[in-house]
Amino acid sequence: MPVTKFALRNVLTFSLLLASASLAIAQKAEKKKEKDYAQLVDPFIGTGGHGHTYPGAVLPFGMVQLSPDTRLTGWDGCSGYHFTDTVVYGFSHTHLSGTGIADYCDVLFMPTTGDPQFKNTDYSSGFKKKNELASPGYYKTLLDKYNIGVELTATTRVGVHRYDYPGTAKANIIIDLQHRDAVINSWIEVVNDHEVRGFRKSSSWAKGQLVYFYAKFSKPFKTYGIASNDQLQEGQKKVEGKNVKMYLQFDNPGEVISKVGISSVSAEGALKNLDAEMPDFDFKKVQKAARATWNIELNKIQVEGGAPTVAQATQTAQTELRASGGGTGRVPKEKRPVVPDYSRIKQTIFYTALYHAMLAPNIYNDVDGQYLGLDQEVHTAQGFNYYTVFSLWDTFRAENPLLTLIDRKRTHDFIKTFLAMYEQGGLLPIWPLASSETYCMIGNHSIPVIVDAYAKGIRDFDAAEAFTAMKAAVNRDQFGLDNYRKNGAVQADAQKESVSKTLEYAYDDWCIAQMAKMLDKPQDYAEYIQRAQYWKNLYNNQNGFMQARVNGGWFAPFNPTEINHNYTEGNSWQYSFLVPQDVDGLITRMGGKQAFEAKLDELFTTDSKLSGNTPPDVAGLIGQYAHGNEPSHHMAYLYNFTDSPDKTQFYIDRILREEYSEKPDGLAGNEDCGQMSAWYVMSSLGIYNIAPGQNQFLVGIPQFDKATVYLENGKKFTITNSGAGISRANTYLQGMSLAKKSYNKLYLNYSDMADGGEFEVFTGRLSNKLFLQDLEKPISSITDNLIVANPYIIAPSKTFKQPFSIQIKSSDADAKIYYTLDGSAPTASSTLYNTPVTISASTMVKAIAIVNGKSSFVDEASFVKEN
Repeated sequence: MPVTKFALRNVLTFSLLLASASLAIAQKAEKKKEKDYAQLVDPFIGTGGHGHTYPGAVLPFGMVQLSPDTRLTGWDGCSGYHFTDTVVYGFSHTHLSGTGIADYCDVLFMPTTGDPQFKNTDYSSGFKKKNELASPGYYKTLLDKYNIGVELTATTRVGVHRYDYPGTAKANIIIDLQHRDAVINSWIEVVNDHEVRGFRKSSSWAKGQLVYFYAKFSKPFKTYGIASNDQLQEGQKKVEGKNVKMYLQFDNPGEVISKVGISSVSAEGALKNLDAEMPDFDFKKVQKAARATWNIELNKIQVEGGAPTVAQATQTAQTELRASGGGTGRVPKEKRPVVPDYSRIKQTIFYTALYHAMLAPNIYNDVDGQYLGLDQEVHTAQGFNYYTVFSLWDTFRAENPLLTLIDRKRTHDFIKTFLAMYEQGGLLPIWPLASSETYCMIGNHSIPVIVDAYAKGIRDFDAAEAFTAMKAAVNRDQFGLDNYRKNGAVQADAQKESVSKTLEYAYDDWCIAQMAKMLDKPQDYAEYIQRAQYWKNLYNNQNGFMQARVNGGWFAPFNPTEINHNYTEGNSWQYSFLVPQDVDGLITRMGGKQAFEAKLDELFTTDSKLSGNTPPDVAGLIGQYAHGNEPSHHMAYLYNFTDSPDKTQFYIDRILREEYSEKPDGLAGNEDCGQMSAWYVMSSLGIYNIAPGQNQFLVGIPQFDKATVYLENGKKFTITNSGAGISRANTYLQGMSLAKKSYNKLYLNYSDMADGGEFEVFTGRLSNKLFLQDLEKPISSITDNLIVANPYIIAPSKTFKQPFSIQIKSSDADAKIYYTLDGSAPTASSTLYNTPVTISASTMVKAIAIVNGKSSFVDEASFVKEN
């Protein structure tokens, strides 16, 4: 008996252990399996056309972007590289991804052989595309002129070069501090036969940009020379000036590895970065670590499928070929269709887009936390990383919402950076570059980033300070904000880009209202929710477009296709739908859902061409929809507010297919620091937030059989579309389920995703109106503290010789209009407008519209009689 009990106890124990082990294995199997998605990234996508990206070595959001410089001038040279080029000047350590203005490309290194040369036209070299290779964290090329193999990799703050020289007693490295933009001052110093350090202060887009560097070499250089104004300074170890270059010469070194740390603070900071992040010269280790770091980031979203397999697609194509030819036999080999691997192509575009969305903003503090602030003083980031390169006019729309979803810690650091910039520079950032505020573009779009993060539970920052900073940003007297507050719209005769500014200021004000509501500040909410409606003061109900206001009326002559000074990189077509905070209000103004849908239809189908001053930014046209520039990015999703959400599905699928590709010119326009790519990522997932600051993601059309978003709370949200793998024509929703239950909304709430779960869509070739008609539409509506739109005055001109009549109208049908002709402020006791008013002498007309006792702003026009 004791033996039996002992044996039984052992069996039970073993069974329990086996069960525990099985459970542990099962739990382990359920965890995310890291995949090598880096193999699907092609850094050359976007380096052609007008994408303005670069192919070099960089880590996610890295301070160093080590990349070849092949183009130094022209708009398509903004990143320093263009795919069509075949001459390289060297390899510099900072680059901008997809901007429309040139800068960076600091501290150029170029390996050469023979007698050292200091003019870039002399030391540059040809190269062949077949010898170029790029992958996340790695770049490789061959310099034909010198037969030198070049490989680049990077850590966050260190660029690493590996040069493979042919046999020569004169193997050189040229360091050019004059390269690229205007130098204010620079210096370079030889520390010993393995190390040099230097400094560069330059002015371009960023004014007074400082870059310190510290370089170490794996082998000693036998000699060196430093030049000022391209003249060698004999016997000098340190030279300072505006045109400083140097050469280092090695004697038959074979391979030389150069590692270069940079800093905005000091050469000592650059050295700290260098020693902390790369204490040795193991190039392969750094390259491998860079790829691993990228894979960690890319694995935050895992996608599968996306199209039928090549075998399935080939079989389908052969069947169709037989059917068209009437035969049933075997298709001859020479006639068999060649079918691309569409699934791999889509995954390549997707993961390259995710990669591009993680190139900016860039970490700007050293390893010890020090950075150069906007006040040009050195500060220390405590408990966060300080960033620069915020292209907020672009990225608030899709890139920041994407990062708020998958990278909450980094988003927190962004907001801490914003507040540091406010404290040190007196203003929330607009477009900060290095240690400069460039004031590029319009709006105050750090505000939606902050509010969107707060709405989604990222709250480990001083919300009260953030709220104060937001209000300070929109209440300053700059860029027409004072005119906006005074008149309820920026006036065209007071400020350029008045329409775009008014619309974007109104959206920012809506964001402040949402923050006020979350902070329980009813007075602030009331003020800013009214300001959020100022878009109504630009809506011309006579033609259905957003139109500039001038002298009490509308800017004329008016053509909605004309790109002029009233709009920012666009025209009225591309701005008339920019009311993401109040789509329902816009629908009402346009005459209801059918009229709104018809207007959208015309946007996408018109054959009218752009007119006026057409910049290359306004590209990727479908009708007057311009995917190559950001103001259009939400428009296809607006059909979800109509009775034809199938058109959202149609146009999103079309944009994804037509405006993106796996080729170097595979972007419709500038990458814009991640926005163009983030749109692709979010839209491929089938979700898009048209108004960051609220928590609804509109449903589009998921592009993959399965996409799993891994969240920082340990949960995952899975989006499946089995139809994607059956046919590329399955582009219309037929059904949806959330958490295995039937789902009937055209949007997902953020909480649906944050809690984890599965969103499943069923797709087919044809629009399913029956299914779509019962779906709940998204909400975008302002119903509190409604304003009365400003009246407008219709007149032939500002000056006149003969008497003429004016009309005063309002886009509010039930408004009563009161006016004065003596320059006094009108009230409800002033003359009630009923019929046209005759003007026969120089007159100041002022008018208001009143609805239920509530008044608009005063609209005024001056008319001058000429003798």
